[in-house]
Amino acid sequence: MAKLLLTSNGFFTDLIKYQFLRRLEYGLSTISATIITTASQQKEQNRFAIKAKDDFIGMGINRVEFTDIEFESPDKLQKYDVIYINGGNPFYLLHHMKRSGADLILKELSKQNVLIVGVSAGTMVLGPHIEVVRYFTPQMNHVNLEDMRGLGLTDKILFPHYDREDLFPDFFGKTIEQRLKDFEALKKCEVVRMKDEQSIFIRI
Repeated sequence: MAKLLLTSNGFFTDLIKYQFLRRLEYGLSTISATIITTASQQKEQNRFAIKAKDDFIGMGINRVEFTDIEFESPDKLQKYDVIYINGGNPFYLLHHMKRSGADLILKELSKQNVLIVGVSAGTMVLGPHIEVVRYFTPQMNHVNLEDMRGLGLTDKILFPHYDREDLFPDFFGKTIEQRLKDFEALKKCEVVRMKDEQSIFIRI
């Protein structure tokens, strides 16, 4: 049964930390977690990855490691109770998930008792596709990814950082909301808007 905690900014608020902790089914001292760092060029030196590790430790989870599926076998993911997918470039992350086979392993793990936490790009790739990323920031597709299909662990198309106009400037001066409405009309779909302090928990 899939347990997904989808966020814009990870453990951004105490409420999100509470939502995470209440979903755990084991004692904190026995929990092991890994942070997938692939989406960011800085990898485990990324400040948000470092903060995530500090947050885990602060909550009482001391067995925390980093994993980069670009260079490490995704089989490693099978030994953790919590998988935290850090943010960065969604195209790059999805490319290496598919290339390494991590996508298939995460799909299998979602059927077990593993809790998967998505952060920004890590949230978006868990949905049905990342077409909205191609619509907003096609210039980020340095890996020339053509297949935009995500892992499909949720049917929700999520748009993190909905309240951050500074992250998505538009040449024509359209707001994020205006462009999302254009995208929804074009693709005949509905996009879930997520502000930085918001999270969504999904149990399937």
